[in-house]
Amino acid sequence: MLKTLRKQCKMKQAQLAELLNTSQRNVSYWENGETQPDIDTLIRIADIFDVTLDELVGRK
Repeated sequence: MLKTLRKQCKMKQAQLAELLNTSQRNVSYWENGETQPDIDTLIRIADIFDVTLDELVGRK
């Protein structure tokens, strides 16, 4: 879902990484399911894309 939201906003991984004060590599790992962001980061991502945590993690 993260990759979809980021692309809908025409945002690059590096731009999102900067907003989250992390590396582009971390964003790539999250998007590819290699690792998961911590809860604080998930909240910040949800705020950036104006979605709920449930929407962000694909829960209905």
